[in-house]
Amino acid sequence: MKLRTEPYHLQKARWPTDGRHILAQFDNERVVIYQAFRPEISCFAVARGYFGDGFSMNRMSWIKPNFLWMMYRCGWAAKPGQETVLAVTLHRLAFDEILSTAVHSSFQPGIYESKDQWERSVCGSEVRLQWDPDHEPCGRPTVRRAIQLGLRGSTLARYAREWICDIEDVSDFVLEQKARFDAGGSSALLTPREEIYPVADESTRRALGIDA
Repeated sequence: MKLRTEPYHLQKARWPTDGRHILAQFDNERVVIYQAFRPEISCFAVARGYFGDGFSMNRMSWIKPNFLWMMYRCGWAAKPGQETVLAVTLHRLAFDEILSTAVHSSFQPGIYESKDQWERSVCGSEVRLQWDPDHEPCGRPTVRRAIQLGLRGSTLARYAREWICDIEDVSDFVLEQKARFDAGGSSALLTPREEIYPVADESTRRALGIDA
């Protein structure tokens, strides 16, 4: 597996306990996000390095840079239609472009001048943004918020075909770590090493509502 891992309890001690932060695995050129699909969608994507058969371009597709947030949503690869978990490596420039065009799914008074302005922004953007409670491995919500991004239209098409560096099926790792957690608790769990993702552009940080 290509993902860098670290004991979860060491990462938990390092991560912020509250606020809105993008936790992700990244380097100078790439960033990892996660999606979960039916096996046939994942098999096509892993074999070809892009999304095709079974992957719908006609509805919003959500990506998550935080591994444990993905585990909560897919039930550690146990939910129907989410039996395979993919680690998708994107060009950082592409991820930054996604962030720069993201609009909150609901009106945020501190970010948008008015509800009308937010509604206009929603109509003009192909990227939706949600901050949801992050979750511990047991499924308990935390005070800290995790980001997920919904893509549609030409942005989704570029994601599916142009912006991907690598696609890896990490389902076996997911099942192995769930078994380790069930047997030995959080001290036995390995998760992908994640740090706070730096958003360099100040206007994008303000628009996303990221905490310092």
